[in-house]
Amino acid sequence: MEATTLIKEHGYVKQTVDPSVNLVAEIERLKKEKNAVILGHYYITGDLQDISDFLGDSLALSRQAQKTEADMIIFLGVHFMAETAKILNPSKKVIIPDLNAGCSLAESAPADKFAAFKAQYPGHKVISYINCTAEIKALSDVICTSSNAELIVDSFDRNQKLIFAPDKNLGNYINSKTGREMVLWDGACTVHEKYSLEKILELKEEHPDAKFIAHPECEQPLLLVADFVGSTTALLKYSQESDAQKFIVATESGILHQMQKNSPDKIFIPAPSIDSTCGCNDCEFMKLNSMEKLYLCLLHEQPEVILSEVLMEKARQPILRMLEISKKLKR
Repeated sequence: MEATTLIKEHGYVKQTVDPSVNLVAEIERLKKEKNAVILGHYYITGDLQDISDFLGDSLALSRQAQKTEADMIIFLGVHFMAETAKILNPSKKVIIPDLNAGCSLAESAPADKFAAFKAQYPGHKVISYINCTAEIKALSDVICTSSNAELIVDSFDRNQKLIFAPDKNLGNYINSKTGREMVLWDGACTVHEKYSLEKILELKEEHPDAKFIAHPECEQPLLLVADFVGSTTALLKYSQESDAQKFIVATESGILHQMQKNSPDKIFIPAPSIDSTCGCNDCEFMKLNSMEKLYLCLLHEQPEVILSEVLMEKARQPILRMLEISKKLKR
């Protein structure tokens, strides 16, 4: 009862963990005992990445959530990701270490305002970036990720009018790549909008041998000076396969853990933000996940992601359409 009260108050199980507890061993024990799987996003901290059963970007995690045989899914990421796992697995228990792990991009598109926006454009189909709430997914025709956005857009006839939500930067980038004129919802990720073009150009001058690589959620001026633009997974792959030995990386700094693991002899420099003194750019919501919260949420099986059956059914169809179209992408 006490744990339930704390969950309601704080969004996570607030409990002191004995420092003598071997968190890794206990998490592994509980995971086997409960037949649970841990899905982790590249933006969580390194220790959580290392303990995840499956690590990936939004598209890969959606695929994994769809096919898992585990009874319980623990999602190390942010709330919309856990919602997606629940939508694809309505009969399974989905838990997340901290319900407060939201997303500035998802929050930039309130469902009521988006519904009114959509009504202004009759005859338009809606493509929504997966970084949105279940309610926005339910108002969409198909979902996309940064990995497959161009493929999803190109799956529509050239004459089909389109709305793209909620990320205006990704939408603008895809418009430039496809020659489309999609109507864009005015939303953005605060992490990817905080990069300083001036500081990045200075950094490029200091490191002329470095490749500047950027996520398409960044603003257009940054993308125009980037040597490579791609999804989180694409950036990771590029850093492995490129002959370059040094990279300036403009996306959430959690990805540097995997980049360094996969290419230990290469140098990775986080792109500086406007207000950053440390040179890093973290998502405060992703960083709400911790080893202690992971252990406690596994122990108590709380907090659980709960969605109505009606909402899940409406939101599931556009996700499934995305996954079907995305089979054309190399796995």
